[in-house]
Amino acid sequence: VGHIAVRDRERYALYEAGFMPILLKFGGKLLAVSDAPEVLEGEADNRRLVILAFEDRDAAMAWVRSPEYQALAEHRHAASEAFIQLTGGLG
Repeated sequence: VGHIAVRDRERYALYEAGFMPILLKFGGKLLAVSDAPEVLEGEADNRRLVILAFEDRDAAMAWVRSPEYQALAEHRHAASEAFIQLTGGLG
């Protein structure tokens, strides 16, 4: 689950352009993306919400640690501030 505050939309677009092929290569699925998630309780922080799914923790870690993703993530790091969490899922 990622909460991302995009500061440089043009640079972030470079990250978005290369994101899906790398995610799919590692068996990841994009479950949800919202630039304006509906807040039901608490205060909104105006961050983009991204939810991904992987078969297991090992697959998620292989993706995030891969040279391909690390190179791409340089654009995200330069263009945004993120809070990213890994959690177990259902089933």
